[in-house]
Amino acid sequence: MSKKKTMLIIIAVLVLAGGYFVYTKFFKQTAAAAQYQTATVQKGTLVETVSASGAVTTANNTPVVTQVTGKITKLYVNNGDAVTVSQPIAVIELDQASQQKYLQQLASYQSAQNSLTSATNSELTLRSAMLTAEDNFKKGAIEKGKDPDSVTYITLKEAMKAAEHSYENQQNVIHQSQLSLSSAALSLQQFSPTIKAPISGTITGLFLQEGSVIPAQAVSSGTQTLSQNIAYITTSNLPIVSVSLTEIDIPKVQIGNKATLTFDAFPDKTFTGRVFSINTTGSVSSGVTSYPTTIILDTENPGIYANMSATANIIITSKDNVLYVPSAAVISQNGETVVRTLVDEQVNTVPVVTGISSDEGTEIVSGLNEGDVVVTAVISSTTSTSGTSSPFGIRTGGGGFGGRGF
Repeated sequence: MSKKKTMLIIIAVLVLAGGYFVYTKFFKQTAAAAQYQTATVQKGTLVETVSASGAVTTANNTPVVTQVTGKITKLYVNNGDAVTVSQPIAVIELDQASQQKYLQQLASYQSAQNSLTSATNSELTLRSAMLTAEDNFKKGAIEKGKDPDSVTYITLKEAMKAAEHSYENQQNVIHQSQLSLSSAALSLQQFSPTIKAPISGTITGLFLQEGSVIPAQAVSSGTQTLSQNIAYITTSNLPIVSVSLTEIDIPKVQIGNKATLTFDAFPDKTFTGRVFSINTTGSVSSGVTSYPTTIILDTENPGIYANMSATANIIITSKDNVLYVPSAAVISQNGETVVRTLVDEQVNTVPVVTGISSDEGTEIVSGLNEGDVVVTAVISSTTSTSGTSSPFGIRTGGGGFGGRGF
């Protein structure tokens, strides 16, 4: 054999060996490196929920407010004291501006009082006139047997009806006067030097002391009079949270559904409650419709304040002793719901019938058995074991991935 032919044979062998190496090292290994995340079909309890976010609208804390300015001369309570509605909390020595406002409100209150007194006196007069007209009709027409078509009978009857009508109208006048007096009394209280408890409960958040001054800028803004909060009264009211549900979720929710709630202020605590009301009219903002839904908590908590952010999970359905898989395992393929199972390192596609879904997973009504291994994700199909790349751009190494590989 010539030297040239020998060289050609050697080159051919090297090329074949190199090709075999590339095939076994890259292509074959790549095909065999598919890896999957898997899970086992389990049996347990599934709870289907609807999630929504919102805020506390009503908490068990009522503010104690005033619209006057001046110096605190007397405090009747301390933090932790129990108070009843209208019990004095503090006395303020009013400054000149607040004195003027108080006198204006006092004049309005006294005027409302006078109007009620006048209306009450008029009622007495009208009642007397009504009784007199009824007596005249009885004696002048009925007892004397007057003809109902006679002038005397008609005149006395109309006089009686007019007196009755005037008396009934005066009842409405008195009711209106009472409402005006109540409104004037509330306005007077807002500007009174004596601050009273608006509700019964326990004093919290009181930060003023005798001698403290409520400055004018704290309760006024231009022509608008603002209220200054000096304390809170904690009551036994259950906190209420308002959340917004989408038009997809709202048909699923019913009044009375139980819910779990978390608050940004209490990241490690979970509270329970129930759906209290649903606004089925809804509201539209930027083309998106939402339905305000209120949830009342099951227990009191003095640390929950109005406007705190909250997240609610409203329980729609709960099922015990059902088969379920992670929701990621359930996919749609050619219009059919399927799950990929892993048996003897072989992936099989299995049609399934599903039920409810929750954070834990999706219910499997039929198609799988407890203990079956299902694929939840494909981690990689091109992983190899070295850290270099081939001349063909194929990575030849590096660490492997977690999960099942074959």
